[in-house]
Amino acid sequence: MTTNRALRHLPPWLALVMALLAPAAARAEIVLPTGFTARIYVTGDGFGGSPEGRGRGIPTTPTLAVDHTGALYLARSGRRYSGGEFDYLTSIYRIRAGGAQIAAASEARYFHGPPLNNAQVSGGRGGRDLLVTTFDRDRHVGVLYRLVDGRILFFAGGAPDPGAPPVLVQPEGAAIDSTGHVYVADRARGVVVRFDATGRVLDPSYVRVPRPRTLTVDETDHLWVGSDGSAEAPWQPGPGQIWRVSPAGEPRLMLDGPVPQGLSPGPGGSVFVADRQGNEIFGVTADGHRWSLARFTDGDAPRGLVFVPDTAETRAAGLAGDLLVSVIRTGVFQLNQIVRISGPFSDLARRR
Repeated sequence: MTTNRALRHLPPWLALVMALLAPAAARAEIVLPTGFTARIYVTGDGFGGSPEGRGRGIPTTPTLAVDHTGALYLARSGRRYSGGEFDYLTSIYRIRAGGAQIAAASEARYFHGPPLNNAQVSGGRGGRDLLVTTFDRDRHVGVLYRLVDGRILFFAGGAPDPGAPPVLVQPEGAAIDSTGHVYVADRARGVVVRFDATGRVLDPSYVRVPRPRTLTVDETDHLWVGSDGSAEAPWQPGPGQIWRVSPAGEPRLMLDGPVPQGLSPGPGGSVFVADRQGNEIFGVTADGHRWSLARFTDGDAPRGLVFVPDTAETRAAGLAGDLLVSVIRTGVFQLNQIVRISGPFSDLARRR
């Protein structure tokens, strides 16, 4: 494998040529089990601000979802943390099955839906549901939308009635179970809010955890919650927490320590975790057993991740069951690439 470490010992011009000519799989600095491969699925050119800061990749995309056709949705957050927190009005990317190389001059062709502040995208139920959260930091008001055919449809939240508290303040991750109940992590209030299928609040504090960020629902309808814990932001060390909540609303602490920036249910009943601080993707079983899938080197780190649902469309595209991961390359968090990991996930999960 050609690595950034090896290239640093070459003359700059030769290192650049070798990096450009290397196959995509070789440039992915990921250590995987035997039988697995990784290659660049989405990248870009011309982003990164000043000319000296530009490189290969697209603007930071910490959350992602895949629909039943295999189309990938990326919530482009811009530079959210840079000496403080700032709001950025940005559009969501939609990438058709097969991946893309996005140029800054023509990125608008990938925009899907209107620009939003602090947008995060989530999926569920085999890619049949797409959810988007957004919030206004100054007004302390958040909104949950459904994303349907490029249209943003209001679902819950927004400005409250006079004298009433907002339903959502800083919504981040969202998830949906098999019955249509929707769960939203409100990071500012330290709660997960539960809604029915129409957007009516069923429980304004369904689960209370410190700084919840990312959510997913596994194949047994258990809700998983990734919390920042004492960390103010995902680039800071934790300890964070991972919780599993039964359909009856009973929470169980699964892991104490990792700061999960992404969660996705995968084959074999495990939920997969993007641990940015640990430079690792690992699986967690229903009984709390943790096992490693991928380790990142040379300053690379995972952010969001999602398994491609197994549908007729994704099988035809050759993507069904693959794992897509948003990756920080060489420690430059302003630019990300989407890496596609393929392999015998079910076999590996059963052995764990």
